[in-house]
Amino acid sequence: MILAADVAYDEAKDTATAAGVVFAYWADAQPIAEYVVPIVGIAPYQPGAFYRRELPCLLALLAVVRETLSTVIVDGYVDLEPGHAGLGRHLYLAMERRTAIVGVAKTPYTGAPAAEVRRGNSDSPLFVTAAGFDLAVASQAVAAMHGSFRIPTMLKAADALSRRR
Repeated sequence: MILAADVAYDEAKDTATAAGVVFAYWADAQPIAEYVVPIVGIAPYQPGAFYRRELPCLLALLAVVRETLSTVIVDGYVDLEPGHAGLGRHLYLAMERRTAIVGVAKTPYTGAPAAEVRRGNSDSPLFVTAAGFDLAVASQAVAAMHGSFRIPTMLKAADALSRRR
């Protein structure tokens, strides 16, 4: 199973909502399960160390997911540059390298070992990185995800779910 995960923050309340949708195949249009976890007492944002804020939220989400996951898709980068781990790499290590992580970012990060994926009619690429998953295969999988727009349906669903609660 694949989990697309996202986290939305409410700075005024020092809270966040971690949410995810589980689906079986990259091209699926509908999730088979949805999860939402409220988080209280979030870490402050630190440039270059975003994982310190988001990783605890994702781990809280993963603690409630009942399905066995082969892959987790995160909103961001696996590696920021060679030798500098991003959110995805920290998650991969926290999961003891047992689950592949695919990072899908909307903005470029200079030096990141990312593959550009263009979807739909968008001129703007997505930036795909991976751990425990061949980058070329991960890029093809993201390109093949359901939806005719730049952002795949399942990633939009995880984002919307995190913002809804």
